[in-house]
This record gives sequence, structure tokens and C-alpha cells, in this order.
Amino acid sequence: MQLFATTPKGLELLLVEELRALGAMDPAEKLAGVAFTGDLTLAYKACLWSRFANRILLTLTSVRAGSPEALYKGVQTIDWHHHIDTAATIAVHFVCNQSTITHSLFGAQTVKDAIVDQLRDRFGVRPSVSRDRPDVSIYVYLHKDQATISLDLSGESLHKRGYRLISGSAPLKENLAAAILQRAGWKAIAKAGGSLLDPMCGSGTLLIEAAYMAGDVAPGLNRDYFGFLGWKQHQPAVWKTLHEEAVLRSTVGCQSLPDIIGYDHDPISIKIAFENIERAGMLGKIHVEKRELSVFAPKQQAVTGLVVTNPPYGERLGDVDELQPLYQLLAERLKEAFVGWKAAVFTGNPDLGKRMGLRAKKYYSLFNGAIPCKLLLFDVQPTYFIDNRNHRISP
Repeated sequence: MQLFATTPKGLELLLVEELRALGAMDPAEKLAGVAFTGDLTLAYKACLWSRFANRILLTLTSVRAGSPEALYKGVQTIDWHHHIDTAATIAVHFVCNQSTITHSLFGAQTVKDAIVDQLRDRFGVRPSVSRDRPDVSIYVYLHKDQATISLDLSGESLHKRGYRLISGSAPLKENLAAAILQRAGWKAIAKAGGSLLDPMCGSGTLLIEAAYMAGDVAPGLNRDYFGFLGWKQHQPAVWKTLHEEAVLRSTVGCQSLPDIIGYDHDPISIKIAFENIERAGMLGKIHVEKRELSVFAPKQQAVTGLVVTNPPYGERLGDVDELQPLYQLLAERLKEAFVGWKAAVFTGNPDLGKRMGLRAKKYYSLFNGAIPCKLLLFDVQPTYFIDNRNHRISP
């Protein structure tokens, strides 16, 4: 089977490594995705276990489509009865660039017509269209008049884990949060028993993804919808086995989670975070409370670990000056209370990161939606002063 996993820009290499670990033998990095081959079991594993992918696509064919008529005929080269029951619901997602067809809605309509016309001509009935959780989802990517036609096995973006119904004021998608934690080295820190703290946790996405990673919880475990469930070639027994294995792994993995703690000054954000944590099945395993950044500190006797946060970074002129004290306060708290810890700050405004007064040991370029961002990684070191004999002294 020819498969393709889509992902946000900047996460491709992480996704290559993840798919290889799941059993893909030849994952190849592409722009905003990874091409790979495998059997249906691997496709199911990717849907269940990928922390970084958006969609898992099963490629059916690729055809020249320099006109609507050519697209229509190309779609009809597929025997859709192998994939879609006439009583099923379908939806078409169409993406086009640098092609004769420039309107995605028109392209989607043409593809839909080709599918339903074929089935109606053959059986006298046709599937209906549903935008909300269709039985079968078709994904078409048209680039330079070449159309790749696929089934979307995920059905809807895999970043939707099922635990977040309401976002805070600046939502961070779940797969991006997982990427931040992966780049910050959270898995190794958690395995060593290190803690995780987020002083501006918002709706709790970083906390939940951290618990999922540390507890060996499949990110798709609590989803109740995938695009393959209504597909005629779906193999329920294979899926059931994989799902039961994931349940067992999470049960074992969550028995000894490290401390995962979130604070926020906004009580509404804390309420939303608590509700998300409950839906994620992490009640009692993640602690959140209202607390000001000015008193942010680790628990007494806490071992070192990771401070990770996505502070506000503003979108208007003048925001930098307004937010600079917040970033400086974060840096002060790190230097005063978290010496020996790792820290990761994700921001869409690198100027604010530079004004923290901490030197990043490494940074990564990522995107939060369309916003270019930087993930800054720090080793929090003690602050020293130099005396008149050129000796380092503690403050």
C-alpha cells in the first residue's frame, strides 16, 4: 500500500522517525508530509499512534487532470464499489496549486460527481454527501495538473485527540505540542523520573501530551471516529487487536507517571484545563492550579526536570514592549528557582525570546498554524558575577 502522512511544516523529520519506529521501512520526507509504504496494520498503527501526523492517506491512483473533464474521467478509473457502499456517506477534500483547476470547491464537486455518477449508473443508487464524519473521506491533491487521489483513513485531523472541546485564547494544536515536547527531550527526562512544569499552561495541551508520552498512551486511543471505520475494506478484527494492545500499554504506562504540573494566572484557563484533563483520562495524574508567574517554583524536594511553556507573544505592533516584562519575569524565575533544569519556550516572537537574558543552547523553527515560531531550548545555569580578581562568585 502506498501511504502518505501529512503534518505541519517543520515536523517532517520527527514524523519520519516515528513512522520508522512503527514499522515503515522507507519513510521519505516531503513538504508537509512523509511518503511511506506498508500494509493495513501499519496504516492502522499510524492512525492510532502518530503524535505528529495530521492525516494518514491511502493512495489509490495518480492521473493527469489538466481540465475538469480529465479530472472526472481520471476519478472514474477507480472502481469505487471496492471502497464505498451505496448507502454510505462521503466527503471530498480537494487541494490544488499551480494547476489549471484553481478553485478547490469546484474540484471537490467534480470528484464527487464522478464517484456518485459511477455508482448510480451501476447500481441505481448513490451515496450521499456528509461533511460531518462521513463513512468514507476522499482526499485529492492536484499539483501541476497531476491529481493524486487518496482515501483519508484518519477521517479528520489526527491532532484531534478527543479531549479538547474548548480552547483557550491561544490554542496550541496537540501534534505541535507533542513535537515541542519531543524536541525538548521530555521522553528521556520522564524516564529518568524528572518532573514537568508549565507556568502558563492555558488549556493544558502541553500537560496532557506530556502525560500521554510519559504514560505510553496512544494519542488516538480515545478517538471515536476514524475514516476507515466506514470503508468497505476495513478489517475490524485487526483494528480491535491493535486497540486492545494500546489500552493495555496505557494501563501499564500510567501506573508510575512523574509529576506533571500546570499553573496559570487565569482561572477560566485552569477550569478549561481541568475539564480537558478529565476527558483525556488523566484526572489525578496531572495537577493544575491558579498561580501567578511571580511565585512560580518547583515543588519542595522535586527532582530536576523540564519547564516548558507557550507564553503569549502578541500579534500587533507594540505587543513586544507590553510582553517584555512577562518574558523577563519568566527568565528570572528560571534562574532563581530552576537551576539544573531544562527549559523550553515556544514563541512566535523571537525578539521576546532574545530579551529573556538567557542563552538558548538550541532552537528549532516551527509553525503554529501560519505563524512562524521558534522553540528555544535552555539548560538553566546558575548566575555568577566576576569579582575584581576575575573570580566567579555566586550572587
